[in-house]
Amino acid sequence: MKSTPLNSLSLPASQEQEAAIRGHRQLATYLSAKLETQKISIQDANETAHQIELPTSALTILISILGELAAGNAVQVVPVHAELTTQEAANILNVSRPHMVKLLEEGQLPFHKTGCHRRVLFADLMHYKEQRENESLQAMQELTDRSQELGFY
Repeated sequence: MKSTPLNSLSLPASQEQEAAIRGHRQLATYLSAKLETQKISIQDANETAHQIELPTSALTILISILGELAAGNAVQVVPVHAELTTQEAANILNVSRPHMVKLLEEGQLPFHKTGCHRRVLFADLMHYKEQRENESLQAMQELTDRSQELGFY
């Protein structure tokens, strides 16, 4: 069975968190969003510096990754076109696998079958999750507005 990038997670060790904090600060200080590419310098084991040119978008993602590691969170990079199992999709939405299957069968999320197994595109899942979060925020705002109208705070 083909493994997806979501199969294993490990939390950063305290030394990794500290390095991530330093790296996050330093990289954020020097990042220029006005350039398409930027050059960074990396030292090898012999302390020889090597200059590497990277897309600014990749460095922006790296800053986000370092921020998450600094906070003690595990991080994984998932390609937008990755196919997820129903269990992986359910884990991301924090719902049960049977509930995830129900969402798919009701047409709430697009999916396709590989043999008899359902697969969900990561991009579709993230779109659904964002839509669900927006609906939740809107409902909470309506409740807040209604309680203020009625004098409840």
